[in-house]
Amino acid sequence: MLETLFVSAIPFLFFTIFLIKWYFFTTQPTHKNPPPSPPAFPILGNLHQLSGSYPHRKLQKLAHQYGPLMLLHFGSRPVLIVSSSDSAREIMKTHDTNFLNRPKSYIDVRLRYHGKDVTTARYGESWRQMKSLCTLQLLSNKRVRSFRTIREEEVALFVESIIKRQSLAVNLSEMFAFLSNDVICRVAFGKKYSRDETGNMVNKVLSQLKKLLGGFYVGDYIPWLAWIHCLSGVDAQVEKLNDEFNKFLDGVVEEHGNNFNIKEKKLYEDGDQDNKDFVDVLLELQRDEMAGFNLDKEHMKDITENDLDKMHYLKAVIKETVRLYPPVPLLIPRESAQDINIKGYDIAAGTMVITNAWALGRDPNLWEKPEEFVPERFLDSSIDFKGQDFQLIPFGSGRRGCPGILFAMVANELLLANLVHKFDWSLPDGAKPQDLDMTECAGSTIHRKVPLLAVATPRC
Repeated sequence: MLETLFVSAIPFLFFTIFLIKWYFFTTQPTHKNPPPSPPAFPILGNLHQLSGSYPHRKLQKLAHQYGPLMLLHFGSRPVLIVSSSDSAREIMKTHDTNFLNRPKSYIDVRLRYHGKDVTTARYGESWRQMKSLCTLQLLSNKRVRSFRTIREEEVALFVESIIKRQSLAVNLSEMFAFLSNDVICRVAFGKKYSRDETGNMVNKVLSQLKKLLGGFYVGDYIPWLAWIHCLSGVDAQVEKLNDEFNKFLDGVVEEHGNNFNIKEKKLYEDGDQDNKDFVDVLLELQRDEMAGFNLDKEHMKDITENDLDKMHYLKAVIKETVRLYPPVPLLIPRESAQDINIKGYDIAAGTMVITNAWALGRDPNLWEKPEEFVPERFLDSSIDFKGQDFQLIPFGSGRRGCPGILFAMVANELLLANLVHKFDWSLPDGAKPQDLDMTECAGSTIHRKVPLLAVATPRC
């Protein structure tokens, strides 16, 4: 009898919770003039309008209807969507001090040391120290130049591997991923991890990490449903990955610590004090108590970084690429610290702010023929992607912009220049460029759903 009553009461219980949530959702005090909003469902808010793939495209479509500043609700969370360069400038420059915080999320707490890394930390003294460490030590112009040999060596190996497979289709998507991992590991940890058991483990962990960081977690937007993470196995998956990643990092630090004095002596004897990886720099700062926290070659010459400044069209191609396909289409969210008025609209404190870099790059009010790939538009233009021109901010802008732009772009320019210089390229089986499947894969970063296969023919 009791069991029957309990089972019968469950639907009523859920219906009651639904009504309560709906009541609070629809009766929250509103500001005088909030931005336009599409209709929302109780509990879900506007999440149903972003279901499936390509949220950046769906948000762009909504912005065409509701304007470049619109207020959505992801569950119970108010979210301001920014889709114009003027609005982005207001957020990232004019009122930047009000939008320097990052909203906390489930995955940041679990995989990013409770949201305390340089990307996700709340604005304050700790974040300022980390940002200073990145810009003045790890990613300074001098430090980036010191890694030139690493970049040139890895690009040369990349080119050599393509030469060995001439006339065969190569999976460029996979090769680019391996190259990126190799360069980053050498720069950060002092060595790359080959394709042996250890290397496969590292690459697997990095791949899983990237996937989880780009996931959707319902508890971030509907907190009373956070128990789903445990029920679905996400909690266990994240905890396992966190343990594996920390074990790997602990091993790297321990290895560097054991060899630190030996390596320091060798670098000093070789007169190569600048050739240190990130872990070396952090250990040195820690020991000096400066950081404040624990921290065919004969006929065709290789292109080096000295040649890049003269390659204006190459730079234009890269700018046009990140305009059409920004690496992170929806920039890492910010959060309003106080109530504020933006372009006549009242924004409440605690509102999450998402800038749609994808929409900015394809705004017909900013770009002629925005859907076409036209690198020439940048040849006589001073527009750059370093955060000063708000029609092109694929890496963000202001104090919370990406500190690694210089490092990433130098490596990309060097690789692309050598691939175009040394090879003629074609698609396998006589396919034409217009036959390429340019479908994107869903996630926090844009990448191809179908790997890019191409045939390289050496030019000499």
